[in-house]
Amino acid sequence: ARRFAADPSGWFVMSGGFGVGKTHLAAAIANAQHLNGQPVLFIVVPDLLDHLRATYSPTSNVSYDKRFEHIKRVPLLVLDDLGTQSATPWAREKLFQLFNYRYMAQLPTVITLNDFEAVENRLLERMMEMKAVGMGSMLDLSVPPFRGRGAAGDRGRRRN
Repeated sequence: ARRFAADPSGWFVMSGGFGVGKTHLAAAIANAQHLNGQPVLFIVVPDLLDHLRATYSPTSNVSYDKRFEHIKRVPLLVLDDLGTQSATPWAREKLFQLFNYRYMAQLPTVITLNDFEAVENRLLERMMEMKAVGMGSMLDLSVPPFRGRGAAGDRGRRRN
């Protein structure tokens, strides 16, 4: 994660259970790039789809095309919680278009997910292809959850 944060290239995919630190690491990468003055978009995948859908509203002040182009082209995109979105045909199509564009343009992308089985095959193929051509890496965080534990392991315990 530190190497990627220092020089983002290709895709960096982190998988693991709930509360193991995927989002924390992804946010650290985004923050490092932001502090270096680089444009970054960090977004939870269901929120991304909501933002795209919102452009169809008559009261939207931004067009769908403009918003989607910004997301596709941002120099570093961090997609948190892939696989937690509703698997509608529209959502699958938009995510594939996004993945395919970033794959073809070889744009740095960070992806977090809990379970590969919750991710559509076409998206998995793009992630695996990036790894196969040496343009991506995957980190499996098979560790106990950190969420809810303090430094001494006592956060969340009731004290009298």
